[in-house]
Amino acid sequence: MPLSNTTEKSIVAVPKEELGTLLYKMMLIRRFEEKAAEMYARGRIKGFLHLYIGQEATGVGIISRLREDDYIYSHYREHGHALARGLEPKAVMAELFGKATGASRGLGGSMHMFDKSRRFMGGYAIVASQLPLACGTALACKQLGSDTVIVAIFGDGAVNEGSFHESLNLAAVWRLPVLFVCENNYYGMGTQVKRVTAGAEIYRRAEVYGIHSEQADGMDVLEVRERVDRALEQVRRGEGPAFIEAITYRYRGHSMADPEFYREKSEVEQWRDRDPINRFKDALLDADFSQDEIDATQERVEAEINDAVRFAEDSPIPSVESLTEHVYAPSALDARGSPAEEPSEPAPAEELSEPAAKAA
Repeated sequence: MPLSNTTEKSIVAVPKEELGTLLYKMMLIRRFEEKAAEMYARGRIKGFLHLYIGQEATGVGIISRLREDDYIYSHYREHGHALARGLEPKAVMAELFGKATGASRGLGGSMHMFDKSRRFMGGYAIVASQLPLACGTALACKQLGSDTVIVAIFGDGAVNEGSFHESLNLAAVWRLPVLFVCENNYYGMGTQVKRVTAGAEIYRRAEVYGIHSEQADGMDVLEVRERVDRALEQVRRGEGPAFIEAITYRYRGHSMADPEFYREKSEVEQWRDRDPINRFKDALLDADFSQDEIDATQERVEAEINDAVRFAEDSPIPSVESLTEHVYAPSALDARGSPAEEPSEPAPAEELSEPAAKAA
């Protein structure tokens, strides 16, 4: 299935290098997730594993339009978001393996990737729990007077949670710089969205809070980018939050433990016919790309994923001592329960450096 008419016209306006990066990111996520599934089946990855296969255009389309100072809050299907944001495949794979070299030092696993340096604020296993946190970060940015935007990405299963409505209401009342993105893949775990959500168009829920909202084809990376661009412009102007519902689809089960008894294989195949990567490849071939360039990108991705697996295999497991690191802030008592050494008196303001004196 081709890209939309609007996107076919806009592809010529995007620099070739940028188009190549979009293809690379989507192919990287797809191959990473396929390899992760293989490693799970071989027992290298433990616990739950939620794959992003099929939804690559949504994550890449959103994150490609963000600045380095923007923040991202994600859900537990966040490997694709992490890779789109620039986390190293080695660090993400090592985290899935539970290794000390992972993005969260092997302590977060599949559902809790985090990278402060890239303002990737993690995935959250509790459905919709990231939305109030995104509002809190947005309030801080607004009080600092910046035009930083906080992007909160969640699934259709989150829209019936109380914190979803509380967050939208608060963001609207305080005109917070939040871009809410619902990745509607039609299934919250094993339940079809129409069975549990009144109203077929989720984006209209945001309208009742006075939030500008729209729906996008989440299988079309350039359309997602266009919608995100418009939303970001509005939010950065201080006009309050925006909302995008991206219609997408996951090809695999809710997690690797899901037998998928709740949907027909024919439905999955119909969505595979709209595959976001294949559609984008076809559009690039109709533009200024050659098959050799696409093949070279695939070879690059294959090499990176193989390196990531080797890195994860060879990395050490976290030490036992690391379990208690970064858990609590220092207190007035030391580890033995005795009063800690009293802090020294602060230096007089005149002895401080100029920036420190101003802070004091």
